[in-house]
Amino acid sequence: MAINPRPMPDDDRFARVCKALSDPRRLALLERIAAGPEVGCRALMQACPVTQATVSHHPKELAAAGLIAVRREGKHAYLRAVPGGLDDYLAELRRRLAASITPELPP
Repeated sequence: MAINPRPMPDDDRFARVCKALSDPRRLALLERIAAGPEVGCRALMQACPVTQATVSHHPKELAAAGLIAVRREGKHAYLRAVPGGLDDYLAELRRRLAASITPELPP
């Protein structure tokens, strides 16, 4: 079940996902988070060459875009990818670019 704060046609949500995916470090963190069922911030920091401040900032952007969910347990935070979190974004991206995509290209 996809957990989305609002339907994708919302320009603000679409822009948040674009922004979240545009940063190479944030994209790498998303890939790492999506690789398993859940990852702790501490484990994420150890697995990726990033500072604690980076591990704090980037998940906030990913969560605001509806791409990850954060679960807190005491002082610890655990991150997981939102199933279907990119589905609405990809559909909206296809819709917005439909005029410029030639029929020879696969959808």
